[in-house]
Order: sequence, then structure tokens, then C-alpha cells
Amino acid sequence: MFEILQKERLGPGVNRAVISAPDIARAHKPGQFIILRTHNDGERIPLTVADKDADKGTITLVWQEVGATTYYMGTMAVGEKFQDICGPLGKPTHLEKFGTVVGVGGGIGVAPLYPITKGMHDAGNQVISIIGARTEGLLIMTEDIKKVSDELIISTDDGSFGVHGFVTQVLQGLIDKGTKIDLVVAIGPVPMMKAVCGVTKKANLPTVVSLNPIMVDGTGMCGACRVEVAGKTMFGCVDGPEFDGLQVDFDLLMKRLAMYKGPELIALNNFRETPRGCKCSFPGGA
Repeated sequence: MFEILQKERLGPGVNRAVISAPDIARAHKPGQFIILRTHNDGERIPLTVADKDADKGTITLVWQEVGATTYYMGTMAVGEKFQDICGPLGKPTHLEKFGTVVGVGGGIGVAPLYPITKGMHDAGNQVISIIGARTEGLLIMTEDIKKVSDELIISTDDGSFGVHGFVTQVLQGLIDKGTKIDLVVAIGPVPMMKAVCGVTKKANLPTVVSLNPIMVDGTGMCGACRVEVAGKTMFGCVDGPEFDGLQVDFDLLMKRLAMYKGPELIALNNFRETPRGCKCSFPGGA
């Protein structure tokens, strides 16, 4: 069983937990993810590993409460244990010295961006990080990202902190002033990643995105996480989660992500009406 050793709130509905998982901590590389189950009647959901400590045998997960399972996880306390955590899964980030790497993180996407930023920095790259959120209270992990970046630029949609505007505008500003950029890594809401790729495509900049398709087994068998990249069907769990952002069909991805919005809302409403202790009636739906 995987015990929660530390837990904290990073912002409204956003949690960070340090969990005992020695085998995963030793094997994990930046960009990889896990699939967890809270208890026997729980569903399987994927989460990117935000950090790990191989010596202590721990992994760090960051999640936003958006559905029944993630809300349930928000009620779990230090000392409680997850039924299952499987991983590490997916292909690791390709790390090498590219030159100047710009990492773009939006909202909860800052969490999976962190280990990649750290890996790119450790590989000798000049790292410029751009992170953004709708408002100051929704910014997360700013100090973590700052420690592994040569430059950090923060933006908020409402101007409550940092640059007033979107992360895409900040990125466009770097391009406009002639900043030499060798690679862009973007992680966040799908519309944000699509918008970033719209900017980088015009500038002919290599761009990597980490996708979050619907996922069940994480081994390529179910096919639920299929995405279209360069006109070919690929699987987020075994071919990704990182792909060439300039080749991703984001419109199709967004349609697939919206397929189960109705059942997910029903599951969340049922959870809110069900006492947490009655695990036998805990619904599916992340």
C-alpha cells in the first residue's frame, strides 16, 4: 500500500502529496506518469509524477479536484494509503543539451512541467520558464520552477500578478525581440497547448506537448487514449504522453475529452451526496 506521508493545499482545489513508492521513485524519469486507484471500488486515473526522491523512496503527485476521484483524493489525509499505484508509465522526456529551452506551463500543467524543466536545466540548457494562470491565487509551484530556471516569467489573465495576459503573449514577446529558442515544451489545458503551437508553428520552432487523453489501462491495450499525430493514430500511454505539438490534432483531442462530461458530472454529484466512509457506493468518473 502507498502511504501519504505529506499533504498540502497549493491553491483552491489543488493538492500536493508526497507518497511512499520506493520502486517507482527509483525507476521514474521526467515526463513519465502513474495510474492510481484509491481503493477497491475506485477507478483508475493517470497522474504525472511532479517530483521524486529516490533515496527516500517517495514520489510527489499534484492534482486538481475536478471529478469524483480527484475530489475523493482531496479528502484523504496523511497516514492514509492508496490501494494501487502503477508506474512509471509512458516514455520519458528526451533530455539533451538543445541550447535554449522555453517551458510553458498553464494552471495545473506547471506540476508536470517542473521535472522536465529540472531535467532540461540539469542537461545544461538555458531554461526560460513561462507559467500562467487565470488569477494570482491559482498560480502554483512558482518557487519550485524558479529554482530550476535561468529566467522565470509569470503571467495572469486578469493582471493580478506578473504580466497581464496569456502565456502565448509572453512567448510571442520573446520571439518578437529575437530570443534564440531551440525548443519549446508546453503543458497545460488543451486549448492553451493548441494556442502555444499556433505561435511556435509560425516561428518554425520545435514544440513538445504532454497530452492528457482519456486513459484506462495505461499499457496500450484499451485504446481509450488514442490521439491523432501527423495523421496517424497513436496512444498517449505508450507512444507518449509527449508528442510533436505541431503535428497533434487538438480539435479531435478536445472532442474526445468532452465525450464523458455528462457521466463525469453525474459521478461527481453522486460523490458529493455520498458519505466518504461508504466506499461501497463510491462512483466511477474522474
